[in-house]
Amino acid sequence: MQRRDLWILARRGLTRRPIRTLLTTLGIVVAVASMVIFLSLGEGIRKVFNDELGGIGPDVQVSLSGFTQGFAPQPNLPQSTVGDIEKLAPGLGITRVTPVIMSVRGSLDPSQSAVLYGLPAEQGINAVFSNVAIAQGRLLKAGDSGVAVVGAKAATNLKLGLGSTLRLNRRSAVKVMGILAKSGGLNDSFIFMPLITMQAAEGAQNRVSMVAIKLDDPKQARAVADQLSKSLNLEAQTQGDFLSFADRALKISDAVRFGISLISLIVGGLAVTNTVMMGVFERTREFGTLRAIGARPGFVRELVLTESLLLSLVGGVGGLLLGLVGIWGVNLYTQNLAGFDAAALTPRLTLLALFISLLLGLIAGLLPARSASRLSINEALGRV
Repeated sequence: MQRRDLWILARRGLTRRPIRTLLTTLGIVVAVASMVIFLSLGEGIRKVFNDELGGIGPDVQVSLSGFTQGFAPQPNLPQSTVGDIEKLAPGLGITRVTPVIMSVRGSLDPSQSAVLYGLPAEQGINAVFSNVAIAQGRLLKAGDSGVAVVGAKAATNLKLGLGSTLRLNRRSAVKVMGILAKSGGLNDSFIFMPLITMQAAEGAQNRVSMVAIKLDDPKQARAVADQLSKSLNLEAQTQGDFLSFADRALKISDAVRFGISLISLIVGGLAVTNTVMMGVFERTREFGTLRAIGARPGFVRELVLTESLLLSLVGGVGGLLLGLVGIWGVNLYTQNLAGFDAAALTPRLTLLALFISLLLGLIAGLLPARSASRLSINEALGRV
């Protein structure tokens, strides 16, 4: 028997039972698609962080609890830390020190959530976010209080325009003085306001969430962070630390999502095993005939495994296509919500999906293949 005959017989064996084959394939398609969609979320968010890090953060940031301890935006750092850092600035190549206070405005409706970001009005938004540009109104300027500049997506979601009033809580409100141009990044969902306004709204006078630091030479960020940590007994992190923290968090979430997907993959594998095993019992005489005309047990085993692999390959390709549709839907939602794509089908995710589907087919076909190869010619031809 030639290798070409093996693929022809495998295809015929599957198309002989079209309904069962179709249902089994659909099970694999759904399992692979769910894995692709879940894991694409990690790939997309990882891409957003990598693409935007240079424009959305300081070279070094100092806080009371760093990324390794689970950084939280609570304003728990004394504002006097700014003066301590400024004293060290000349010897460390620090060009700007910016106290920052952050707060997350949450809501049951994700579109109504936003990140509130307070910083000194005299320094302006560009002190930390170098890539922002104004679309309407103006940016923050010295002397501002009780005003806000709103990211493009936040303005759309919260239905804010120039002159609109945004309530921060029961006792505080700000007037929208500017709306930023859409950048397609994270800061589209930010709301910027003067530091003193945020401190008053949060009841955090003389406290900040962190201190953002710009350096004359960003390549010295690691050395500067180490020196600040040693001198101030505080946590100092670089942009690289932030990426490492984000990557670790995403890897953990990837593992959780893959674990959820694994349930669907196991169900799909059992469906393949059932389909191929049923085919073995229904084609006992066929296998006996193949053995009688010279096919070796190894050929029968390879035939059954080939059928299993074909099922999984078609299901894997179908799962990728369905996953692309799901990714498109996810990105459509996140673009409307926050202005960026949260999911991405990367080459490594594509290869992983195809590898998992083929591995699924191989494992699922082992038991049926073993059963088929152990049939004796007399027993197979003797069955009615």
